[in-house]
Amino acid sequence: MKSPDDDTFLPHDTVGYALKRAQQAMRLHMDRQLRDIGLSAPQYSVMASLEAEPGASNARLARRTFVTPQTMQAMLVKLEQAGLITRTPDADHGRIQRTELTDTGRAALTKAHLAVRQSEQLARDAATPETIAILTRIAMALG
Repeated sequence: MKSPDDDTFLPHDTVGYALKRAQQAMRLHMDRQLRDIGLSAPQYSVMASLEAEPGASNARLARRTFVTPQTMQAMLVKLEQAGLITRTPDADHGRIQRTELTDTGRAALTKAHLAVRQSEQLARDAATPETIAILTRIAMALG
């Protein structure tokens, strides 16, 4: 039988668990901030990716936003129905859909950037520059 002084593995005291808790808290805060704009954090991520890479394919967007292609397809349908994006067939590959922000989407994204900055600022205020550097090193080491 192990004593309390042994190196007992406690999953809830791990770096991975702390990272997941922080990520989940950030996601929930962002969702609350974005709700009035009619977006979720994943939808914001898609739209921000489209701002950075207009015309990105569904597969590319899925990779950039850490979701499956099937989930991305469902998200794009909702964003298109809301008038925030347009999708057109690729000229060279008819099965590939190129996605771009609409004027309405760009306006919503501008508001969303402001909302997300509030979440980002709260996270930065709770951390030090060294903490952010450590998190970046952890991501690089595991990626």
